[in-house]
Amino acid sequence: MPIGLALPQYGAFADPALTARVAAEAEAAGYDHLWTGDRILVPNDPQNHYPGGDGTVPDGFRTFLDPLTLLTVAAGATRRARLGTSTLNALWQPPALLARTLTSVDRVSGGRLDVGIGLGWSKDEYQAVGVPWEGKAARLEETLDVLEALWAGGEDVRHTGALWTVPPSTVLALPVQRPRPPVLLGGFSAAALERVGRRADGWLGVGLPVPALHGIRDRLHGAARAAGRDPRALRLILRANPVITATPVPAEQVPRRGTIGQIADYFADAMRQLGAEPLLDLHHTARSADEFLALALEFRAALAG
Repeated sequence: MPIGLALPQYGAFADPALTARVAAEAEAAGYDHLWTGDRILVPNDPQNHYPGGDGTVPDGFRTFLDPLTLLTVAAGATRRARLGTSTLNALWQPPALLARTLTSVDRVSGGRLDVGIGLGWSKDEYQAVGVPWEGKAARLEETLDVLEALWAGGEDVRHTGALWTVPPSTVLALPVQRPRPPVLLGGFSAAALERVGRRADGWLGVGLPVPALHGIRDRLHGAARAAGRDPRALRLILRANPVITATPVPAEQVPRRGTIGQIADYFADAMRQLGAEPLLDLHHTARSADEFLALALEFRAALAG
């Protein structure tokens, strides 16, 4: 089962040289997938709360680097590991431009890109890029339609929708992966899970208790079957952003907190029961670049053992 690591990107780890170093050493240690996230800004007086902890945006998010640029850096530092976004807020840019950028990353990496898309949580970020907060679901559906049309390519590419029109065009620069790079979607609402089952290649989840994840997987599989798709083909990527502790914590705190062993055991259980793909993010716990890498290597060894 693929094992993933969030690349250095935020706060003290917003350093492309560190991204390249961690990407190369993580791949050498056996990580199969390397991920980046997405931020534009942190508002001083936010319109809505951060969906985690006490609702306060983590201090590290005040410094950030672009996710697709960093995946390009990682592509040059690696040869095997897949490269993904968890998650890219795709609605912040026109889909025709996004299709071109994602195609370029897929080609630069030799066909190793996974396109993980979310809708974000910050009204302020939407306001900053001039995109309406309302109507996000319909905007996402049409964004996916435009991406698929442009990725199909050819001499008669076109799209006519409520939000965008692509006139009959020639598009010959195509992703290496055919018919397109894998598309993974986040979200927990009934509509979001239905969308994953209907048109995505997998779901980008977070570290919930494993029994709760069973229910989500069942809903995803039901949506896939209703759409005439094979539910067994859906991937379940499970992300945790733990605070690593020196001593064990009560079980109910895992995977938000815990020792490396506890976090590894949680993921091993999810892998065994659900076929989940672990994604470890160390931004909230590592205090230095060396510690970031040391924890990543320790976790990989614990999960392998």
